[in-house]
Amino acid sequence: MKKNNKEWLTTVKKAFHFITTVLMYSICLIMIIVFLVFVVNFIDKQYNLKSGENKKDLFSAYTIVSPSMVPAINVLDVVVTMRVNSPEDLEKGDIITFNSTDYRYSGVLVTHRIVDIEKTSSGEYLFTTKGDNNNTQDSSRISFDEIYGSVLFRIPKIGYIQYYLSSVLGWVAIIIVPAVIIIGYDIYKLIKTLRSNDNGSTKSENKEKKKKKIKKEKEKRFKK
Repeated sequence: MKKNNKEWLTTVKKAFHFITTVLMYSICLIMIIVFLVFVVNFIDKQYNLKSGENKKDLFSAYTIVSPSMVPAINVLDVVVTMRVNSPEDLEKGDIITFNSTDYRYSGVLVTHRIVDIEKTSSGEYLFTTKGDNNNTQDSSRISFDEIYGSVLFRIPKIGYIQYYLSSVLGWVAIIIVPAVIIIGYDIYKLIKTLRSNDNGSTKSENKEKKKKKIKKEKEKRFKK
């Protein structure tokens, strides 16, 4: 019975270690991406200001919250986009993130695929977009100024971490609980070490007392 309990505890410890490791690596990955995006955007922004230009961020990251681009991009995937400097750099089939004027998504950022490009007589480019999983195209075309960037790559499901971290329950489960466990384990090791030192000191003191007692007995015998 004791053996089964030990095996069960070992299995639980391994599973907990695996889960916490995956979560910590995911959190670290998010933090690294955010940090790199921030640094690169800051440098790019400073360069643009010196040049007298006011451009959109060079890189951005967005969490997908709707299934309109399934299966290419799934819900709670994170897409990383790069700024497009010219409308001529965009082609049919490119996936872009833009400020939608469609009545279904008006006022929010949307990530859809370009299905048609039209150049007006005035030289303005208009882009028709559509979600891969939608039956119809977006009802309104968008101008180049409304485009934030073209999708470089996606990070599958990492949005779940962001979602849970933004909730109280997720913050407690992912940050507070592991932190308390780690601190508690460190305190346990400290107490164990102190007790070991105390036991060691007691044993050494007892040895010293025994040595002194034996020495005194020898001295008494020698005097006799």
